[in-house]
Amino acid sequence: MTATQSTHTAHTPRAARYLYLTRHGEATPDEGALTPTGRHQATLLGERLRGVPLSAVHHGPLPRAAETARLIGDQLDGVPAHVCEPAGDYVPYTPRRDELPADSADFLLEFVHRFPPEERARGPLLARAAEERFTGPVDGPEDRHELVVTHNFLIGWLVRAVLDAPKWRWLGLNQCNAALTVIRYPPPGRPPSVLFSNDMAHLPAPLRWTGYPPELRITS
Repeated sequence: MTATQSTHTAHTPRAARYLYLTRHGEATPDEGALTPTGRHQATLLGERLRGVPLSAVHHGPLPRAAETARLIGDQLDGVPAHVCEPAGDYVPYTPRRDELPADSADFLLEFVHRFPPEERARGPLLARAAEERFTGPVDGPEDRHELVVTHNFLIGWLVRAVLDAPKWRWLGLNQCNAALTVIRYPPPGRPPSVLFSNDMAHLPAPLRWTGYPPELRITS
């Protein structure tokens, strides 16, 4: 890098990125489409986001994510939608036994190893691509607001990263269908922050907690 390039880089303005993350709406048993509940969830989330100055909606390639993004987009004013493989459904990281708490290692490893080896090998590459595309401050003087319609694992992975938690800790960070998580990535010099996580305020009580492990649901 030349002295001129270095000076230019030092004075290039950077603004904050606001990353809105949601898991797709409730899906049918074969995961090929949304249920009526899932479609209602997606529509209500779109209504909640109407006042947000979103510049883009990114979504994974699977039908349940694409349909959720379309229904959200129907409530927005001309926000472009983009299919994006790194926003898909994959295992972002497979932990080693020695990384895990001894009392839960068997349970966690059994869960992760349900997924085929080829999927577990490819997942970290997609997670890295998602981090490169969706995280960090943005070039220019204007803040950017983007929505990613994705799946449970990627949201857990990105929240874990903001909190500087161990890599394996994406496990157990569960997301409800059509809940909202927002991460702010400020200009350099300040750390990112989770503004809120797994927020279901836009969903009436009968539409909450779907997609969440039954033993972890709070219904009162």
